[in-house]
Amino acid sequence: MQILTVRLPLDNVYYNIRATFHHMGRVRVTSHPDPLAPWRRDHNYLGAGHERNAGRTRLVMALTALVMAGEITAGAAFGSIALLADGLHVAGHVAVLGAAASAYAYARRHAGADRYSFGTGKVGDLVAFASAILLGVIAMVILYESAHRLIAPEIIVYREALIVAALGFVVNVFCVGLLWDRELHEQVHGGHHHEHHADHNFLAAYLHLLTDVLTSVLAIIALLSGQFLGLVWMDPLMGMVGALVILQWAWNLLKRTANVLLDATPAATDAVRRAVEADADNRVADLHVWRVGPGHLAAMLTIVTNEPRPPSHYKTLLAAIPGLSHVTVEVETWPEVSAVGDDRSNRHVHAARHA
Repeated sequence: MQILTVRLPLDNVYYNIRATFHHMGRVRVTSHPDPLAPWRRDHNYLGAGHERNAGRTRLVMALTALVMAGEITAGAAFGSIALLADGLHVAGHVAVLGAAASAYAYARRHAGADRYSFGTGKVGDLVAFASAILLGVIAMVILYESAHRLIAPEIIVYREALIVAALGFVVNVFCVGLLWDRELHEQVHGGHHHEHHADHNFLAAYLHLLTDVLTSVLAIIALLSGQFLGLVWMDPLMGMVGALVILQWAWNLLKRTANVLLDATPAATDAVRRAVEADADNRVADLHVWRVGPGHLAAMLTIVTNEPRPPSHYKTLLAAIPGLSHVTVEVETWPEVSAVGDDRSNRHVHAARHA
């Protein structure tokens, strides 16, 4: 006889399902409600826009892949090295967008896996961190090549280069338009309003496309200046300007994702302390707040008080703080002094409960 026990959610209530496998192929199944169900929590900390952003990323990746295939095919057929080079350049962005799309899929697929203590909300931040490094490398390569061409100018075939730049500009503007929203625009320019809501994976994909738009615009300006005004030095100069802007974007993204991956203290930490200490004689002795996913924060705190209450009371005090999705509370009383003058710590741990 073999026995298999699993826990399944049915109508938001967990049930322990027990299946007993008897000889001759007979199966006996029994179930009963999980007594710990009221205290169990779902550790799915994906962002509110996870599915929407994943869909838009896949769409843009497909469009970019079509452009890549078209440019590489045309470059090989017509013998255009400029088209071929730009097609290979676009292939790099297809790889980045593919990594972003894969991160969304992986995070969704493993959101409830027990192997991740706080879910998979940080998968996107990990991929975005790698994308930020790649952006920085791209910027440094452009900066080096531009400086080299400023010293040793090369012959430019303006007509063909302008066609490639214009084509890249149109496609990239369309793709950026598919991804754009106001909050994303503020994040690009260093906005920190509700930063814990930021989807850094989506931001990284957006920055790679925005990088292409910027370089296309600067290239068109430089090529027109060179063809009609004879300003050959404008091409490397615009390349250097674009590289410095991209480097700034990459650095901002690198800092933001590194803070998330290293569990840096968010701005909401002070609000947590104030909310608890405003009640009775509560004092927060130990406090940790960190981001576990876009729009989700976790907190662990130790409260010392002469009027201990159940953990649910303190969680109610924190209910007004946006994004606080997982709270662990430890409650202790102040040390008492005995009649003979000896200090004795009468420690009462009321609970350590997850929410």
